[in-house]
Amino acid sequence: MKHATQTPAPPTEGGRREGAPASRAGSTRRRPRRGGSGQWAAWAFLVPVVVYLLAFYVYPLYRNVDLSLRNYTVRSFVQGDAPFTGFANYAKVFADATFAPALWHTIVFTVVSLAFQFTIGLALAVFFSRNFRLSATLRALFLVPWLLPLIVSSSTWSWMLNSESGVVNAVLAAVGIDPVNWLTSPDWSLWSVTIANIWIGIPFNLVVLYSGLQAIPTHIYEAAALDGATGWQRFWRVTFPLLRPVSAITLLLGLVYTLKVFDIIWIMTKGGPSDASTTLATWSYRLGFGNMLPSFGPGAAVGNLLIVIALVFGLVYIRTQRRQGAA
Repeated sequence: MKHATQTPAPPTEGGRREGAPASRAGSTRRRPRRGGSGQWAAWAFLVPVVVYLLAFYVYPLYRNVDLSLRNYTVRSFVQGDAPFTGFANYAKVFADATFAPALWHTIVFTVVSLAFQFTIGLALAVFFSRNFRLSATLRALFLVPWLLPLIVSSSTWSWMLNSESGVVNAVLAAVGIDPVNWLTSPDWSLWSVTIANIWIGIPFNLVVLYSGLQAIPTHIYEAAALDGATGWQRFWRVTFPLLRPVSAITLLLGLVYTLKVFDIIWIMTKGGPSDASTTLATWSYRLGFGNMLPSFGPGAAVGNLLIVIALVFGLVYIRTQRRQGAA
């Protein structure tokens, strides 16, 4: 009996025989779909941040704006039926006799504090960048004013500058100088709280500027030294230009912080005597909480003015950074 022979099937047009299994190379692999689990995980990480911003930033800002646009009293604040007055509270603030001195004191307090904090902090950062013996220990000691609670620092300065029992007047008396009424004199109270604020803010500038100095490559200084540059020339032509981005953000953060300084001034002088050290921050608190009959609307209006001032400087910083990035 003859066995029937099977002839192989002719290859098809693609070079593959009919009936042959498809090769792995020609098979199409299904890519795993990115299901909704990844998106849900992203939302899970994002939701706490959004809730935090809404609860602690957006809602308080909304309430502050609402307070400044209505005539709130203690009763209407509880019951929520305050009449809408528009910008009447802002007009009342601008017409108040305290506004101009408080604005001027805020400018002086902020500018002088920033100037000395940045200058002294930069000088100390350059000094400690040499990494000499005990450099780390001394840097840690300079952080003490920054780590102390503000109520402790302010109370310490109040004791030091006390007219009768303060250590500062004791030192002045030892060298034959008459005592100064640091906290009770209209000529000295603003400068007293400014000195205390400078002392508290120096460590922050030191830490940030020191970190910026560590990021500057050492070979740039070596090249400048080979070119015959002096120490001052290396600082002015190498250190200061390369430290400009860090300096800008340091000054911006210092500005925002100094504008809202309240506790130092309130503990030391309460804005007195005769409003000699009153700033917009202390005036806003006194309007809203410092009287038996609080003025919630004008107090909120003053607080919004501080927010606008800080926002303007923040926008200027962002625009400056964009121009530098485009250049």
